[in-house]
Amino acid sequence: NNAIYQPNPTWGNHVPIFKDSGMEVKQYSYFDKATNGLNFGGMLKDIESAPDGSAFLLHACAHNPTGVDPTMEQWKEVSAVMKKKNHLPFFDCAYQGFASGDAEKDAAAIRLFVDDGHNVCLSQSFAKNFGLYGERVGAFSVVCADEEESKRVESQLKILIRPMYSNPPTQGARIVQTILHTIV
Repeated sequence: NNAIYQPNPTWGNHVPIFKDSGMEVKQYSYFDKATNGLNFGGMLKDIESAPDGSAFLLHACAHNPTGVDPTMEQWKEVSAVMKKKNHLPFFDCAYQGFASGDAEKDAAAIRLFVDDGHNVCLSQSFAKNFGLYGERVGAFSVVCADEEESKRVESQLKILIRPMYSNPPTQGARIVQTILHTIV
């Protein structure tokens, strides 16, 4: 299964990013225009009806473009259904700290899924929340089942990354590291 389910709507670049990676892009219900809120029932129904083992793109916080996020209780239900269906959660976290004003709180959904035993893919951008937009600072993390799987995933990521850039710039990453490790 090479499909990824994305919320309807989602950030405009999500579709070409995954299509250009050779994936089939499908949508799941997310936004309810009538209420300007989350179509939670539709979202759960679509997650349940997807074939077992499907990949789902989830906005960790500050959903782009709607700004509508599930509550923690709703995230718990989503996690349970995804666990039952053996789905792969792929979190996009581009606005951590902007949804609630608290970076820890905005990472709660990701932590919940990891605590619930999901293998998780996480794409994080630090461009906006650290004021480093031109630096394109971010991270891609994968939570694996065990050390052996981790080695296989790391090997594949290195194969993919090497032709994209030889030596990534470190200035932005060092700025973020300094900020995150400075006790105030």
